[in-house]
Amino acid sequence: MAESPPPLAERMQRIDASGIRKVFDLAAKLADPINLSIGQPDFDVPQVCKERAIEAIRAGANRYTVTQGDAALREAVAESLRQEFGSLDSPVLITSGVSGGLLLAFLATINPGDEVIIPDPYFVMYKHLVNLIGGVPVFVDTYPDFRLRAEALEAAVTRRSRMLILNSPANPTGVVYTADELRGASDVARRHNLLVVSDEIYNAFAYDGPAPSAWPLYDRVLLLRGFSKTYGMTGWRLGYCIGPEHLIGAMTTLQQYTFVCAPAPFQAAAITALETDASEHIDLFRRRRDLIYDGLRGRFNIAKPGGAFYMFPEAPGGSGTEFVSRAVEAGVLVIPGGVFSESDSHFRIAYAADRETIERGIEVLNRLADG
Repeated sequence: MAESPPPLAERMQRIDASGIRKVFDLAAKLADPINLSIGQPDFDVPQVCKERAIEAIRAGANRYTVTQGDAALREAVAESLRQEFGSLDSPVLITSGVSGGLLLAFLATINPGDEVIIPDPYFVMYKHLVNLIGGVPVFVDTYPDFRLRAEALEAAVTRRSRMLILNSPANPTGVVYTADELRGASDVARRHNLLVVSDEIYNAFAYDGPAPSAWPLYDRVLLLRGFSKTYGMTGWRLGYCIGPEHLIGAMTTLQQYTFVCAPAPFQAAAITALETDASEHIDLFRRRRDLIYDGLRGRFNIAKPGGAFYMFPEAPGGSGTEFVSRAVEAGVLVIPGGVFSESDSHFRIAYAADRETIERGIEVLNRLADG
């Protein structure tokens, strides 16, 4: 008799990656897909950073660093933040990507049953990590324009509320919150003693002026940023965070028993990255934003994105899943909105692709909208 497979923990029942998986299962059958689904830059790591990583490897920087990250990188990050904010009174923790930082933050602060307020649509990881830890995600509808409204956040607060997650520039919508919106959200958090987790991984990708940060507005903000998007280092797994000292201390303790430390040779290269000008890539992505927005807005209901490299159009016919199935059959890879939302009315486009790919995608998507 065949042995039964080992049982999985009950928490695995709270995690579902089927939405994206279905798209890629369909895509596997396509010979030359128009790929507008990938959420990573299509440019490589700057050559100067590659050379610095190679030098570090050859020099023997291949062992563990201290858990909180190499001191030289932490100071370089702190200096860049001091230049941006004027001062910095928080320790810096180097994490294994912003994703690693999110996991550490949630483990350090969320008890079973605690409620976490999440504007909807949202980055897919938020919901699943909260569920994994036993927290309760509470979604605040931001449709149709995806703006952050303090009164909607206020209405979501209960005695079990512990955290508010903000993501600007945002995945999947590309929205960039205004300073007034962030101030209103911070006021809600202050009234109810909430921790604000501000995911700013796309902070460099802001096309209509700098993206405001929640950090200066409230003393209980955990700010998370990283190197993956701005410098094409998605596989290098490097992020950083600042926040209340006791929280950074708790996250550092947890990192010691989970990730141990971020990759050592890449920490050396990240110092060089902070000295590298990324404006050429940002300008390129601004032009791509304009190209695809102008190409689709005549047939799709789209809130113009202000940053990141995503847009979130409303699906013709009302079902994101059905429209995405049609799009994939026509050779265009996009992601159904239900992956990022409690609603299935939209779909996500990632325009981290060359001009030819974007133009081909525009043509096919418009044809599907007409048909």
